Amino acid sequence: MAEATIRDVARRAQLSVATVSRALNGFENVSEQARERIAAAVAELGYVPHAGARSLSLARNNAIGVVLPDLHGEFFSEIVRGMDREASRRGYLLLLSTLHAGGEQATNALRAMRGRVDGLIVMAPHLRTEEVSAALPKGLPSILINTRDGSGHYPAIHLDNAAGVRAVVDHLASLGRKRLIHIAGPADNIDAQERENAFRAAVAAHGLSGQIVTGDFEMESGDAAIRKLLADGTAFDAVFAANDNMAIGALEALRAAGKAVPADVAVVGFDDIPLARHLGITTVRVRIAELGARALQRLVDGFVKDDAGDELHAPELVIRSTTDPKASR
Repeated sequence: MAEATIRDVARRAQLSVATVSRALNGFENVSEQARERIAAAVAELGYVPHAGARSLSLARNNAIGVVLPDLHGEFFSEIVRGMDREASRRGYLLLLSTLHAGGEQATNALRAMRGRVDGLIVMAPHLRTEEVSAALPKGLPSILINTRDGSGHYPAIHLDNAAGVRAVVDHLASLGRKRLIHIAGPADNIDAQERENAFRAAVAAHGLSGQIVTGDFEMESGDAAIRKLLADGTAFDAVFAANDNMAIGALEALRAAGKAVPADVAVVGFDDIPLARHLGITTVRVRIAELGARALQRLVDGFVKDDAGDELHAPELVIRSTTDPKASR
């Protein structure tokens, strides 16, 4: 006899496939009468949920796998905070893992989640499109955050980096800044690439001077970049760092060199981590916790409905004292 499917269960229970799916995944919006009919149909047909040999009462792991490039730093603590808040509200736990490299390591790390979680949230901006396609476990519901994927099979949330960078350069141009430095992130990171490309386009559109120096998203690289520029005698009146960590490092280096911020040099970051707010750094607010919560919401909602579209997460410029001395922190 062929193995029973969820459609067989739906026909036997005289309910829709969507209702059966909601019941099997433990959602509350299913009546008790419907649950009883589904349970009876499952028993009669010997149906086993696709995720493994689990009974109706254990039709899910109640866990979501979260794979991030790092767990260190305020950005990642904020995004996990948003995911955890939404997961708790929906009765799920998070299983966290990091993904530092591509290739076989990425494949093994992601496939290790199979059987342990009901779905995956993957943020891997450093992986190439082909590495993402090879690594994602087939058949396991997944959502991607700022991750390359050429297949179009997975729902995704992308940050509108270009809009955020345009807002930064527009702001600096409005202040009369003409010689801009961009401290870029790692060359293999999609966010860093998009921010660097947007910076090139924006300074060209305004007819400004723009120079790019490389960083690695760590505070120390922002500090080192500014120290080298000053040592080389490079003239500049604004610094836009590709994330807040590097902006903080740049701010410390400028102050250590006796430069007044923003009188001599304006400083802008990206992300709006809590420490950036504390230090009064003008930045592009990503609403990081909201981004994490939205990813989890879409993943869980996708368990019972088709959701494979891309969603653009719009950032906003927040002006503080590192570009405007009158602005409050």
